[in-house]
Amino acid sequence: MRIVICEDSVLLREGLVRLLEDGGHTVVAALPDATGLPAAVDGADPELCILDVRLPPSFTDEGIRAAVELRARRPELPVLVLSQYVEERYASDLITAQGGALGYLLKDRVADVAEFLDSVDRIGQGATVLDPEVVAQLLTRRREDDRMSRLTERERTVLALIAEGKSNQAIAGLLFLSEASVEKHITAIFQKLGLEPDEFGNRRVLAVLAHIESGGGSPQSGASR
Repeated sequence: MRIVICEDSVLLREGLVRLLEDGGHTVVAALPDATGLPAAVDGADPELCILDVRLPPSFTDEGIRAAVELRARRPELPVLVLSQYVEERYASDLITAQGGALGYLLKDRVADVAEFLDSVDRIGQGATVLDPEVVAQLLTRRREDDRMSRLTERERTVLALIAEGKSNQAIAGLLFLSEASVEKHITAIFQKLGLEPDEFGNRRVLAVLAHIESGGGSPQSGASR
């Protein structure tokens, strides 16, 4: 997979280059800030873009803004955002933005090489992969919301695992349930959140999280894949 990296830390940037190339990918550009990102994406035509949330010059939200803009310009391009900490506002901005495959991971995840490379592969293939900590904080933030109060603890757990990109089979294995039971929980979740209980994919995950985070109405019918 052809990958563009946008990371200001030289050590982490070079480490990512080495890690990804050892994993069989090709890093077509490794940038220290977002200034040259549009040109790099247009020129190299990558299959995945990895960005840090905080980039020069202010080290606040340059990375997340670049990611949102990139998803608007190239909605088909998968984007993986790396963050040092869980930053709820930035995560919400990215999740609710229009676009395709998405990843939001804490940098600690990079330390687990196999897990990180698996996440990269899944995002590149169209999956949505959200860090468990990000999911937990977004869900907790809306815990008092009327829609969330309708969910049982088991349904909250299933919803969090869906948002992490887990398949029904994986959820069943983690929770020691049958896949049929998992499907029933998912149907109940969609019903309680006011979402149509049809077959869902990655965009459905985003719709659920956006619905919870924004406190808005039902997502658009085009949210499902």
